Amino acid sequence: MNIHIDGARHRDDAERAILASIDEFVAIRRDLHQYPELSFQERRTSGLVARYLVSYGYEVTEGVGGYGVVATLRRGQGGNRIGIRADIDALPIEEATNLDYSSRNPGVMHACGHDGHTTILLAAARYLAEHGKFDGTLTLIFQPAEEVGAGARKMIEDRLFERFPVDAVFGLHNWPGVPLAQFGFVEGPAMASVDQALIRIIGRGGHGAAPHEAVDPVLASASFITALQSIVARNVDPLAMAVLTVGSIHGGSASNVIPESVELKLTARAYSEAIRDKLEERVPALARAQAESFGASADVNYRRGFPAVINHAAETRFARGVAEENFPAEQVARDFRPRTASEDFAYMLQERPGSYLFVGNGDSSALHSPHYNFNDEIIAPAARFWVRLAETFLS
Repeated sequence: MNIHIDGARHRDDAERAILASIDEFVAIRRDLHQYPELSFQERRTSGLVARYLVSYGYEVTEGVGGYGVVATLRRGQGGNRIGIRADIDALPIEEATNLDYSSRNPGVMHACGHDGHTTILLAAARYLAEHGKFDGTLTLIFQPAEEVGAGARKMIEDRLFERFPVDAVFGLHNWPGVPLAQFGFVEGPAMASVDQALIRIIGRGGHGAAPHEAVDPVLASASFITALQSIVARNVDPLAMAVLTVGSIHGGSASNVIPESVELKLTARAYSEAIRDKLEERVPALARAQAESFGASADVNYRRGFPAVINHAAETRFARGVAEENFPAEQVARDFRPRTASEDFAYMLQERPGSYLFVGNGDSSALHSPHYNFNDEIIAPAARFWVRLAETFLS
């Protein structure tokens, strides 16, 4: 990759143009927020996105990998091709923000900011169509079903990059707790892989007053949960990262009854495939060994989720350089750390070079919280970043 960053060309023009129509895009974002749709159900969202893109002058293809939308804009004779992706789905969460534009779909909420990510890319799309100075092919990817980790793979299986070739692909995510509109870049592992284990520890039920006549799966489960962290402490390199979290445990219904079984659900996360493999090996082995030590048994269903987000070095440095050339120094984080959350953009980075970056949401509630709200002040600077990234890549 050999692309020169050419200063802060037209910086003020882009900023003024985006801000001039910012009320329109805030309204779009809040409309999306009011009508969130779960993964693989994004019919209204994708239709709205497609209509806006057509009105801006893009060549639009709908139905890619489900409700995915891909828009292309070609100018000049340049051979460079860039892809920029935004996610469009929501979460099965009951909103508790009490905002005027709160979700009108019961039990469904944009609690991760995908409404904002979509709006940012639409704002950039409009500017690039009306004023963009580039020579090459711009491809905008609006992806469904990120929250279930399947949308990117579905689009790729639908020949996304064969039908819409790109030389590099980029995406972003807002992040609560990071200063408002500050950009963060990470070379290499940026977000973790995610896998899930469903474990059923099976004993023999009995009366709580006579535990010697039963095999207590609650006690075996408690021992397993405590021992679980020995995997991180003793089977993983101390300089590496692994997370094992038991998020659900269910067994029994009365204080004086020892149940037949206990069911647990846990998540496993890592940055490297080697550690991911180690967790998949050790979690089932430990569950069975701990259960057997109490005379119980364990059924383990270990399910692979999606891989770690591994940013490519050249593309990440390029993106960071664009930010440094076009924004004040305080808006570019110096040492942004990887996140242990997960993102199925990982699949796109396995197919094409690229980078996944972060933008601060300020002092807001956490992602996936019923109190979370995307900060509309991010729209203009983040859209401007996409504009400058695209123009520089395609110059």
